Amino acid sequence: MSDPAYRFVARRPGSTERESVPPRLAGRELAEFGELAELVSDPDVTDVFVNGAGGLWTDRGGGLTKQPASGMDEPSIRELAVRLIALGGRHIDEATPCVDVRLHEGIRVHAVLPPISTGGTLLSIRLPRVARLGLTELDAAGFFTRIPLERVTGLVERRENLLITGAGGSGKTTFLAALLSSASVSDRIIAIEDVAELQVTHPHFVSLEARQANLEGAGQLGLERLVREALRMRPDRLVLGECRGAEIRELLAALNTGHDGGAGTLHANSLADVPARIEALGALAGMSPTAIARQTVSAIGRVLHLERRDDSRRLVQLGRFELDDRDRLRMVEITDA
Repeated sequence: MSDPAYRFVARRPGSTERESVPPRLAGRELAEFGELAELVSDPDVTDVFVNGAGGLWTDRGGGLTKQPASGMDEPSIRELAVRLIALGGRHIDEATPCVDVRLHEGIRVHAVLPPISTGGTLLSIRLPRVARLGLTELDAAGFFTRIPLERVTGLVERRENLLITGAGGSGKTTFLAALLSSASVSDRIIAIEDVAELQVTHPHFVSLEARQANLEGAGQLGLERLVREALRMRPDRLVLGECRGAEIRELLAALNTGHDGGAGTLHANSLADVPARIEALGALAGMSPTAIARQTVSAIGRVLHLERRDDSRRLVQLGRFELDDRDRLRMVEITDA
């Protein structure tokens, strides 16, 4: 089986031999993951899932694969979850049973405790790429077989505001990081993320990460607030890691006030689903369908839709927003050169 599109960094174009890839973590940092350390250190593994004591699964880019029983029982899984969440600076217990944290170089850990999880403690560990991927490497892997790379780099050079869409695991974050890495070295890029995942190779990349409230209910800094703070930092390119709530109002307002070259990602299963997803987020921000439609058409220049099929990720469609005859948002696929 060939490597999936986002795993090709281990191959040079035309090469059939796998190069040596360094481990993701070592020493004490690796020991923090206990029985999962071997899987976490594997540079091919992108996700590790613990479904209580009944199942351990990994994804190496070709879909989920069940692993041999780890020997971990429910108390040891819960202990591991509590320890990892604490290392990320947060606390998990029955009062706060669902928590998301970032560890080390962008490792994302999400934990859910019973009784919210009916089958035991759940752990979801998303692991960043060992090596950062650029547009050239993605092209070598066939990521741009449907949409030529030249069209994408042209959008970046023209400073179009871009929205990257796709289903879960389609490579949105990887692709966004590669796009930002190709921006002019003179650009100041400020990214806002719920949990920092973007790994951008750029001399002037700044990342802001949201913070949830502490045990006393104080100290929360949400994405909406961070968008406003980022605007005070004179960004040349403003990036929202993922649009998932009312913060879309601030993002669209910012992109409509001269902040071109920005970008964001949005979960959508198809290009046709994107307008409905935008309207739903606008409703969370108290915006009418007409208001969100007008703001979106003015703010977003192009939509780039990704698809995951079998063991590969591809950029498969380009689109743009338009207003229909009722002033509602609609998507038009761009098929011409």
